[in-house]
Amino acid sequence: MAAVGDVMMGSDFPTPRLPRRGGRDLLSAAAPLFRRSDLSLANLEGPLCSEQTPGKEPLPGRRYLFRTPASYAFNLKNAGISMVSLANNHALDFGKSGLTSTRKALAEAGVAFSSKGGEIAEFVVRGVRVGVISLSFGPPPRSIVFPARPLQEISRAAAKYDILILSIHAGAEGRGALHVKAGMERFLDEPRGDLVRFAHDAIDLGADLILAHGPHVPRALELYRGRLIAYSLGNFATYGGVSVAGESGYAPLLTVQLAADGSFLEGSIDSFRQTPMAPPAPDPQRRALRLMRKLSAEDFPDSPLVFDEKGRVSVKKSD
Repeated sequence: MAAVGDVMMGSDFPTPRLPRRGGRDLLSAAAPLFRRSDLSLANLEGPLCSEQTPGKEPLPGRRYLFRTPASYAFNLKNAGISMVSLANNHALDFGKSGLTSTRKALAEAGVAFSSKGGEIAEFVVRGVRVGVISLSFGPPPRSIVFPARPLQEISRAAAKYDILILSIHAGAEGRGALHVKAGMERFLDEPRGDLVRFAHDAIDLGADLILAHGPHVPRALELYRGRLIAYSLGNFATYGGVSVAGESGYAPLLTVQLAADGSFLEGSIDSFRQTPMAPPAPDPQRRALRLMRKLSAEDFPDSPLVFDEKGRVSVKKSD
């Protein structure tokens, strides 16, 4: 399977900042990697809708609202993305009606989704039952700030699926949030969850792969009890709406091979880079890979993951 972090395909609110050709070329550089995978996942930042009434008030420097045309759902499908998370702090930028429009647009395009509303995206891959649950911070449900209920759901779901994947939008934000830290993370005084503890508890209860996003920068990978945790996949395609300066513009595409029981076999990191008002493009300097390799070694020095120069991620063989 393949996974990327935040995708926001341009916004027409409050003024139009949309890519050319209806965004049809926005994901073209990554599309071959998405299409060759059994499953490809992303976090969809912002609703796909035409609603006029915002669900919250924009606050310069603190709160931004996105609104992407509903037709852009087909850009995800055509690029090979199988499923998106709607459990994030932008899903309700245009209220419940905007979220309803998003669900409808994705369903019409044939893209699966999971949100704080309770959906589990379900797949069968060569006879293996796969479920994907999306979670975020904020109030319940499915908030890792209030972990008891989502952990109960994870325990129940793990008994139903051969492989259970969690897509989690959480953690502090920005270039000062590169390192994974134990304990409750905060951003602008808002609790954003104890991602390390929640990830470990979820795996203890049967989760097999954890894909986090939200900090807007890449973070470390960790192998815990044979299961892979990506603590942030950063931004991937956030056209004109999110800062892509420095590490915020490093856009990893993580490919993971799992065994039928969900254990990690091997993976790879393909490095892309974002520049302002442009699609993500392959990065010959492999900055996302080099950053994630460095952070993984610093934050989880005892983890047995090995990164080679071309981006392959494997498990160090025991002596």
